[in-house]
Amino acid sequence: MNDDTHVLDSPPSGAAPDWTIDQHWDRYTPEEHATWDTLFARQAKLLPGRASNAYLRGLDVLKLSKPGIPDFAELNDRLAGLTGWQVVAVPGLVPDDVFFDHMANRRFVAGNFIRRPDQLDYIQEPDVFHDVFGHVPMLADPVFADYLAAYGRGGRRALGLDALQYLGRLYWYTVEFGLIAEPEGLRIYGSGIVSSFAESQFALDDPSPNRIAFDLARVMRTEYRIDDFQQNYFVIPSFDELLRLTVETDFAPLYEELKALPGIAVATIEADDVVLTRGTQAYAAAKV
Repeated sequence: MNDDTHVLDSPPSGAAPDWTIDQHWDRYTPEEHATWDTLFARQAKLLPGRASNAYLRGLDVLKLSKPGIPDFAELNDRLAGLTGWQVVAVPGLVPDDVFFDHMANRRFVAGNFIRRPDQLDYIQEPDVFHDVFGHVPMLADPVFADYLAAYGRGGRRALGLDALQYLGRLYWYTVEFGLIAEPEGLRIYGSGIVSSFAESQFALDDPSPNRIAFDLARVMRTEYRIDDFQQNYFVIPSFDELLRLTVETDFAPLYEELKALPGIAVATIEADDVVLTRGTQAYAAAKV
């Protein structure tokens, strides 16, 4: 979700009132297409056996006719037939109300720029690789697609309830950095993990982070950092359960309860957590 400290007050020049722009696929350079191909090949080789079954099924959506960065028009032809979603290009981060409105209407906003070759392993602002490779495969899954649309509708309500930080944490620990328990073991589905070569390995293999069973209120109290690996990952039992919680929970009284409670610091384990893996925190200690 957006960090609004980097968002303009109004659409920049060339953008529509809803902040969308033309992707201008024909303007990408050979170097930019090559950067996509390098990132795609590296992640596609790494993710089998790590990414969720839903993500891997959805990855086929990205195998389009053109090399390099996908053309959103072609991509949307496939997505619309699967779940009714489409990808719309934006010039960068957008205001929260714009973000939620697009999502509630099954439009996923994606930056149309791609990182430089020297930024393969990390870029702070989401680019087209993070947005499309990371998010779009999950948009092809009907249950997760419904979850994101429900999240967008909830986001519009949260804006009027002064509760955006809590919903932002839910997005962070599911859509961006979520894990799921599948019959074969823990798998990744969050876009921030599947689009990252290093965190795709860290999230599942490293002994440092805690892996905790998903609890809605707990997740919404949990702080996070945007500039490093996560030290708490939350594990959902299924996408059906994630959707059920989202559509059946009355968030307004939950927000009021959360406002009376302190946030939970990064890497903390609470007494009533169901801990699947208690981390060593060695990675965090080494950074101090």
